[in-house]
Amino acid sequence: MTTESPRWFTSSYSSNGGACIEVAANLTASHGVVPVRDSKHHDDGPVVAFPTTAWAAFVTALKR
Repeated sequence: MTTESPRWFTSSYSSNGGACIEVAANLTASHGVVPVRDSKHHDDGPVVAFPTTAWAAFVTALKR
């Protein structure tokens, strides 16, 4: 069995000197989660995995 690794990305709008988050949306379909981490501490920092429904609600609220 293979384990899919997160493919991290940062928004193209994040040109603020590294004070942003990275998201790995590729695990949404296969695992039902959206991992998020601090871009400044990506090698040694924590990762928070949000359920897909919670992440979608968060993004929807931001767009309002």
